Amino acid sequence: MTRLPIDDVLPDLISALSAHGRAVLQAPPGAGKTTKVPLAMQQAGLCNGRIVMLEPRRLAARAAAERMADTLGERVGETVGYRIRGEAKIGKATRIEVVTEGILTRMLQSAPDLPGVGAVIFDEFHERSLNADLGLALCLEVAGALRDDLILLAMSATLDAEPVSTLMEAPLVTSEGRSYPVETRWLERPLPANVRRIDALVNLVVQAEAETRKEGGGILVFLPGEGEIRRAAAALDSRLPGDCSVHPLFGALPFAQQRAAIQPAASGRKVVLATSIAETSLTIEGVRVVVDMGQSRRARFDPGSGMSRLVTDRVTRAEATQRQGRAGRVSEGVCYRLWSKGEDGALATFPPPEIASADLAGLALELALWGASESNLAFLTQPPEGALQEARNLLTFLGALDEQGRITDHGKALSALPLHPRLGHMLLQVGPAQHAEAATLAALLAERDPLRGAPSDLMLRLEAIRDAKGFQRKRPYQVALPVIERIRAEARRLGQHLRKNDLARNSRLTPAALAALAYPDRIGQRRTGDAPRYVLSGGKGAVLPPEDTLSAASFLVALDTDGNPREAKIRMAAQITLGEIRDLFADQIAWEDGCAWSKRERRVIARSQERLGAIVLEDRIWKDVPHEAVAEAMLDGVRDLGLRLEGAAARLVARVELLRAEGHDLPDFSASGLMDALDDWLLPMLTGVKTAQDWKQFDPLPALRGALSWEQTQLLDREAPGSFKTPLGRKIPIDYGQEVPEIAVRLQEMFGVTRHPTVAGVPLKVTLLSPAQRPIQITRDLPGFWAGSYADVRKDMRAQYPKHPWPEDPTEADPTLRANRRKS
Repeated sequence: MTRLPIDDVLPDLISALSAHGRAVLQAPPGAGKTTKVPLAMQQAGLCNGRIVMLEPRRLAARAAAERMADTLGERVGETVGYRIRGEAKIGKATRIEVVTEGILTRMLQSAPDLPGVGAVIFDEFHERSLNADLGLALCLEVAGALRDDLILLAMSATLDAEPVSTLMEAPLVTSEGRSYPVETRWLERPLPANVRRIDALVNLVVQAEAETRKEGGGILVFLPGEGEIRRAAAALDSRLPGDCSVHPLFGALPFAQQRAAIQPAASGRKVVLATSIAETSLTIEGVRVVVDMGQSRRARFDPGSGMSRLVTDRVTRAEATQRQGRAGRVSEGVCYRLWSKGEDGALATFPPPEIASADLAGLALELALWGASESNLAFLTQPPEGALQEARNLLTFLGALDEQGRITDHGKALSALPLHPRLGHMLLQVGPAQHAEAATLAALLAERDPLRGAPSDLMLRLEAIRDAKGFQRKRPYQVALPVIERIRAEARRLGQHLRKNDLARNSRLTPAALAALAYPDRIGQRRTGDAPRYVLSGGKGAVLPPEDTLSAASFLVALDTDGNPREAKIRMAAQITLGEIRDLFADQIAWEDGCAWSKRERRVIARSQERLGAIVLEDRIWKDVPHEAVAEAMLDGVRDLGLRLEGAAARLVARVELLRAEGHDLPDFSASGLMDALDDWLLPMLTGVKTAQDWKQFDPLPALRGALSWEQTQLLDREAPGSFKTPLGRKIPIDYGQEVPEIAVRLQEMFGVTRHPTVAGVPLKVTLLSPAQRPIQITRDLPGFWAGSYADVRKDMRAQYPKHPWPEDPTEADPTLRANRRKS
């Protein structure tokens, strides 16, 4: 058997597993860990039961099992077997079982003590899939509570292994590996914005083939997904030499074509166009050249569809290193990168864990079925609290969880289906007569849209699935035939999981009604107006293009949108009737009385409405509305219109803020403080206020005064009085709105005042007015004014106002507002 780099550390690994029962193995791509380690563990007799090894992809699981079986000189299904979705090759003699990750979760949920299993290996754990994280967390709990003999091993090529080692409390074994030098060739400069990336990649592949033709060897090209692979294959077909054969490689490809891509070329030069499936677990024979497009597809929760979707991201440094290493497996190689060396520095170090950005509905259901919260399990990355709570809310809405968060019988039935809980819920609502139809719809909604350039109508997709060729003849839209075939195959597989169940409805449901069962939060009601805008039952907004064939629909189910948080564009929908909505959701439709502030009408609106979530099925005027309800709604109006503080109310606020700044215990009368406390000081006084006009006429002064206790009012009047009492006994309001409190008073009214007036120890700014109420002097030192510049003011004012008194010594004169008596 060929010696591989992993052989050098196998003794250390077996020793660590024997001593500790668990370990973390770090080995680069090509070291041989996937095929060598399980066989070494089996031959060492580490455990009595089967060795179960998890692989993230079906192709990798098949390939690993076949390679190990070939090493033993056996067929798959004897000592080494595999189980993947829809296919199994195992037998009574099977000792090593390679499975995809979701299968381990089902095994654990069915029998937590994993009878007959002696070891679990998590291969390619660096990919940090949601199922792998969950599987490891569950296995760690099982090993701690039920199976102290269960051996656990996490294997990775590029993982930052120390955190995993700490989480598992396991020794770290590292294989340095061995690979040949790989020369990296970068773009001289970043791609211009107007250059299509797929075209640039095709040019780079042609260049790489020509520059390495003398050395020979296979060419492995990394692209993000199936669509890019098919476009590149079509373009390369006429641009590569005749002895080059192009082979696509992606997860949804038929197995025979996958096998052809990874096997050695019979003749000529092989060019393999692959997704990230070829980064690690798979061995593609004879590759000496790698061309990397620099992109990868990742699962991310898509709020537009309510499910996880694949999005295209830049590769991380770890992924780029793994891809580069594929060129150095058999000899010196070359790696071409479709980005510049300068751009490389901006790459993230590692891919993000799926648990951080995925739809967590499936995880929440598994946790409920397990009977544990996420905080009680050893997750390498804890699931985000907000996303997990949103997932639990959905499951409760679907009836999978009860109000206490415990799993229901319906939830247990959902967990047994290989589907998102939304789609599983839909399937469990129909009887046998509609199983095939519902399975087809579920498969469609779980796949990407098979039509391009078509209106949003779901019925067009179902028509294409029934007869793709006939559809192409009649309709002007592009049909993705491989997607259609995958939908049909998945529908057949789902049909095998359906059984008669207690929740099944007797009546036959339309496709739109079926879709509504999966997306009860996506039932849309058309808003008033010409544009086809919809409010969805979950509270969000959505819009159709005006030319769409469903743009006149009063009600629809939005099955896929672009996820815009403000107003999402609907990409796929089904028209539904009001009668269907009432029949499907009779137990969730209820009459609600409510008052709300209308920004558009600038008034409180009181309505009695029959609602399903945020959509209104019937609307009436709410009569005899309680005053308290109107007042509470008007508070939103105040928040919309803003506080209007003028005159005495503004002066009161300024007085309070002045003393509060000096450390006195008074309410926060700042603008933000008043708005934050509207319920406390304003709500009780809003009786009769319903409109913007009412609010304009409302005097907030009594409400502000009511926010002060008797003691606080006394303090305020003492330290910051609202008015200044003149020698004549008149009260003049003090303006506290400026930097210094101030008053404006007739000069003659201040005759006889020899001490400057103060407030809270601060001299008032006094504006002295002429008999015509015009400012003639501003002072914060009245005695100084009398003794100084008053003489000049007196000279000017006597000429202008000869009928008014202007005594030489104003400190000795009596205050007055009267003019001098006319001489007879």
